[in-house]
Amino acid sequence: MPLHGHVLFLPGASGNIEFWKPVAALLEIPSEQANHVGWPGFGPTPPDASVTSLPSLAQQVSARITRPTAVVAQSMGGVVALLVALEKPSLVTHLVLAALSGGIDMKHHGAHDWRPPREEINPNDPAHLFAAYDRDISHLLPSLSIPTLLLWGDQDPISPVPVGQWLSKVLPRSHLHVVSGGTHTFCNAQANDVAPLIKQHLLSDASQVNPRNPMILKDGKD
Repeated sequence: MPLHGHVLFLPGASGNIEFWKPVAALLEIPSEQANHVGWPGFGPTPPDASVTSLPSLAQQVSARITRPTAVVAQSMGGVVALLVALEKPSLVTHLVLAALSGGIDMKHHGAHDWRPPREEINPNDPAHLFAAYDRDISHLLPSLSIPTLLLWGDQDPISPVPVGQWLSKVLPRSHLHVVSGGTHTFCNAQANDVAPLIKQHLLSDASQVNPRNPMILKDGKD
């Protein structure tokens, strides 16, 4: 069954606008319905002086959503996705969060901190938008009733599986799938494994997602 809705793809802190394209190709989403967002100042995306923080970046992304849209996000892009979903819960139809790496107490779940010491963060480097973001938004997450697919790799020190397990308990309409051998960038490297999971999720009817009853899957099995 083809996908008909609009999908917004968000990269991680690398700003790699190509990251989700292997998955998007396998989903066979028409080009006019797939929007691959790049971060200001990264690669081919021009700088934007109005974007001075991660929340202001999220506001810019949120402004793109004017119709029902699914949001698929990698790593720190997942923090942007959550901020957007909190702002526009009536327009974000589905969420896919892969290897979330911020916005909650990552260290508590055994994550390796990928960011440099705060005093070494260069404010002129566009990556500082992600490296300097320390806000904990975990108290806001139980209010999100958007169907959410959590994708995690079991070989990812930046966002280990306990992060996904915790999110599957906090986000009321979520389920977790753990990919064997998956590193932090497994959604790009293992697109053939990931795309069917995302397609199944995006085709699901939001009304059929059972709230407060998350499923935790590994390699497609209960």
